[in-house]
Amino acid sequence: MLMSLASCNSSKYTERDNQEADYYIVPKPSKLIPDEGAFLLSDDVDLQAGEFENEANFLKDYAQSDFQKAIEVSEDGKPVIFTKNPSLGEEAYHLKVTPEEIKIEGGSAKGIFYAVETLRQLILTENGDLIVPSVEINDSPEFAYRGTHLDVGRHFFDVDEVKKYIDILALHKINTFHWHLTEDQGWRIEIKKYPKLTEVGAYRNGTIVGHKPGTSNDNERSGGFYTQEEVKDIVAYAGKRHITVIPEIEMPGHSSAAIAAYPYLSCFPNEKTEVDNDMMSEKSKQLQAEGKNKIVQETWGIFDDVYCAGKDSTFVFLQNVIDEIVPLFPSEYIHIGGDESPKANWERCPSCQKRIAELGLKDEHELQSYFIQRMEKYINSKGKKIIGWDEILEGGLAPNATVMSWRGEEGGIEAAKQGHDVIMTPTDYCYFDYYQSKDKENEPLAIGGYLPVEKVYSYNPLPEELTPEQHEHILGTQANMWTEYIPTMDKLEYMLLPRLAAIAEVAWTDNADKDWSGFKERLTGLRKKYDQMGLNYATQVFSETEADNSK
Repeated sequence: MLMSLASCNSSKYTERDNQEADYYIVPKPSKLIPDEGAFLLSDDVDLQAGEFENEANFLKDYAQSDFQKAIEVSEDGKPVIFTKNPSLGEEAYHLKVTPEEIKIEGGSAKGIFYAVETLRQLILTENGDLIVPSVEINDSPEFAYRGTHLDVGRHFFDVDEVKKYIDILALHKINTFHWHLTEDQGWRIEIKKYPKLTEVGAYRNGTIVGHKPGTSNDNERSGGFYTQEEVKDIVAYAGKRHITVIPEIEMPGHSSAAIAAYPYLSCFPNEKTEVDNDMMSEKSKQLQAEGKNKIVQETWGIFDDVYCAGKDSTFVFLQNVIDEIVPLFPSEYIHIGGDESPKANWERCPSCQKRIAELGLKDEHELQSYFIQRMEKYINSKGKKIIGWDEILEGGLAPNATVMSWRGEEGGIEAAKQGHDVIMTPTDYCYFDYYQSKDKENEPLAIGGYLPVEKVYSYNPLPEELTPEQHEHILGTQANMWTEYIPTMDKLEYMLLPRLAAIAEVAWTDNADKDWSGFKERLTGLRKKYDQMGLNYATQVFSETEADNSK
């Protein structure tokens, strides 16, 4: 009797008249063929996971978290089949849904997982049932590198918040999490050989109020760090979602927090840390009066106090740090920063000038190149490659380096012409700390600039200036989330969404297949997932779409 009832429930969706809105998927699949009817996911299903139990569990988890409905597994149920298809690319998948079965094929577990994320967006509720409209999808990403960055140095986000961020990336088929772990305003990762990095460097005694240069200092201690065990947990959490975590350890600039912990890393250990516009906290003023010259920075910007390139002790320190970083991250890359490193201290530092003379270098730019190449050689010896911001081009590029082009596309173009791999992340299209509306008075405080969703969506990471052969060096693109003015998870989500959906489609979908009007329509489907996940997001683009639909 129970079997016949289930059969009756299933049959009522066999000839369902599916609508265009039932297939709103972001990022846009390569090929989608709709059909009539729907698979009833609320009935017992025979979940044939095979080697893909991890991915099958996500399907069950999503039904529970998004709809508060459990998928009941039974050998007597309708089949949901997970299969490896070696003829598909590693991240490619084939998804076929009929009223009788769901079949998921992937080139690897990655492809299977992306099929599950697509299936997640297809699940609907009707008459209290979970259903999936019939469809056949063949899909694969345009770019191998689809990244999103998070700066936890300016403002710290705890383990649960980082995991939530990773969950958001997974929904959008992002496959790389660039974790910016060290900054002037905070060192965020435990290094056991150097305990002061977290005892001292992970906390600042105050933060400027308002937009730089600030109106005052809040005089509130701020910070935090991740233990190595917490890092391993986060990396494993991301790995289950097929997201690679790339750590960034900034050098030679943006190093005030490390210098506060170990002043000998500075060219001038006895000089006091400078703070813009006399915005130092009362506690730091007291410490400096007592002779503790170096403090963790409490304002934003670029600072002259950088790692000394003339002392071998600097390189010993960084190599020891790398020794503890490498075992924590399976990624083939370590990001070493290289951006915004002023040369003023190096110009007046006897040790740096001696190094320049001994090596026959032309200037301080070539000294930075020496610094980066020396660290690259060491990191390569550990079986890793480096990524650096495009300033690492200055003075000569390290031989095996990948360039992350942020100051426009020029650095990436030059690097690709030199035969280096490139990740495109120009500020005009990829900096999500910019305002989302021209009406800045009614927007949360941001660093500046204006980057609406439509402009993000318009980006093409393949510059016209490059040949097809040189395009092969463009690995992909990345959204960057700098957090000077993003102190909470709620605001982080607001600044991220729905712009992340736009950059996800830029990275996944062939540029020729992109369509802004169609994207806005499909984004309304993704909005339901945002609501189900309890995410905070900017509503401007949705309001525009709803206004267009009412005309």
